[in-house]
Amino acid sequence: MRLLSWLAFLSLAAVSTRGQSVNEVKTIRLLLTLLGAWLAVLLAETHGALPYPVVATGQAKCYDNRGEIPAPKPGQPFYGQDAQFQAHPASYALSAGGLTVHDNVTGLDWQQSPNTDGDGVVTTRDKLTLTQAQAQPAKLNAARFGGFDDWRLPSIKELYSLFDARGTDPSGPMDMDTSSLTPFIDVKFFKFAYGDPSAGERVIDSQWVSSTFYVGKTERGLGKVFGVNFADGRIKGYGVQVPGGGAQKTFFVLCVRGNPSYGKNDFHNNGNGTITDRATGLMWSKADSGRGMNWQDALAWVQQKNAEKFLGHADWRLPSVKELQRIVDYSRSPDNSHSPAIDPDI
Repeated sequence: MRLLSWLAFLSLAAVSTRGQSVNEVKTIRLLLTLLGAWLAVLLAETHGALPYPVVATGQAKCYDNRGEIPAPKPGQPFYGQDAQFQAHPASYALSAGGLTVHDNVTGLDWQQSPNTDGDGVVTTRDKLTLTQAQAQPAKLNAARFGGFDDWRLPSIKELYSLFDARGTDPSGPMDMDTSSLTPFIDVKFFKFAYGDPSAGERVIDSQWVSSTFYVGKTERGLGKVFGVNFADGRIKGYGVQVPGGGAQKTFFVLCVRGNPSYGKNDFHNNGNGTITDRATGLMWSKADSGRGMNWQDALAWVQQKNAEKFLGHADWRLPSVKELQRIVDYSRSPDNSHSPAIDPDI
């Protein structure tokens, strides 16, 4: 059976991963239950460089339903979670001038900082409206920022490649102290700032904008653009206007250049119940589990399938949140294409 319409739900931007708390387990369990608990993914054998490698989440801890546990072994409950499969770990290099960061995995070059007012410090004053963000690449290109003139606003898939699951979620009571928090982006290479409560913001107001729009219907007919909140780790579709008023929402902006193939899938139906994405190097099962299950049961289901050598393979796994996001087709929605947000061949 084909992948279910829960992927449309994923495209509505409810993806979040929690880095260092039991909330991570609860979130993933809920996600898997909503999604049908379902699909396993196999890293296909590839030769040569991949145009669209999926950067590992960086998750280093394992969990059960109550909290952190030692890494389970094959055959044990909770074996097969994200921390146990970390292909393509993140790797960055800061340019000599400190203006740009090269991603050694994806081949993308990034601005090192979302600072836009030139004072060298990232604050709420650096945030831009969507209209201003769309004009930012032209300004960088005219100035040959970092020595390049092909900067662009990143797609949501490019932007989410920077997500690092080792962050800590500040959601909850309004604690103004961020000294014990870790953002969901590598601050050894990228400048970052939480929201500024003294400016009327919440600590979690660190939304970074992409060039990808939500193509379905929205409340009051106002447009939404996808972004990543590196304060709490979520992808979300953000209204371009502030709720309850006519003011435009503002975002941090980080432009990107290089590897124009990044974010473009190359699916191939193998005719045997599997789909290979030749861009990412991942193989997916065409059929899901056919029934919903919680996270623990989903992990056990994959172990069972490996014991059966499902579709001729014994190294299936549940996908990481990044791997799962890589097969979302943001040009589709139930409203505009009458389909899930996924390639119809899958």
